[in-house]
Amino acid sequence: MSTTPIDPRTMSRRRQILETYKMSREVDPAITWWMLGAALISGGLGFALFYFVLPGEGIFKNILTGIGTFLLALLGLMIVFGRRAQKAAFNRLDGQLGAGARALTMLRRGWIVEEVVGFTKQQDMVHRVVGPPGIVLVGEGNANRVKPLLVSETKKHERVLGDYPVSTIMVGTDEGQVPLDKLTKSLTKMKRAVKPAEITEIRQRLRALDAARPKVPLPRGPVPTSMKGNRGQLRGR
Repeated sequence: MSTTPIDPRTMSRRRQILETYKMSREVDPAITWWMLGAALISGGLGFALFYFVLPGEGIFKNILTGIGTFLLALLGLMIVFGRRAQKAAFNRLDGQLGAGARALTMLRRGWIVEEVVGFTKQQDMVHRVVGPPGIVLVGEGNANRVKPLLVSETKKHERVLGDYPVSTIMVGTDEGQVPLDKLTKSLTKMKRAVKPAEITEIRQRLRALDAARPKVPLPRGPVPTSMKGNRGQLRGR
């Protein structure tokens, strides 16, 4: 049997959710009980709300109560599933080569992620994100090697970008670094510095810089790629 990971983009929505649940359960065995508990609590609240608030009696009220209870129970279950699955996915990614790049795929529309724009022989990496804050260079790996790499990449980008802002983030758990599971949130909280129309101009300026640099293939694993294929469930709204 082949052990090659299946591309999530070829899966149906139902299959994506099922595969996400299976992988999440491997890291978080309690996810099933959390989901059931959320469904029972939200369903119970939904029943009380619809049964005691809706006026009248009879079969029509019972039908509406049943539908409302089911929908709220499903909503509670999916919210907990999304949050626990996201946490489990980040736990699986933590410590893996290219974990930061995989986490960046969770960014919503309007962000452009370009993997491995800078690297060292020891496989430390710098990724580039173009979005509302401008250009953000995200480093992952050994801090002593990545910091000089971030400085070098910042200077290269500033030379071609002019007045457009260039920021840096280091992924990690040490002081001044951003944990993997908070990476996308940290980016989205950054102050807006460029307009959507300016992003096109930024990308055009970056082409000349990228043309002179080699590309490094980033290893793909079954867990990280599934994050991208099912990002709607993993965000946990």
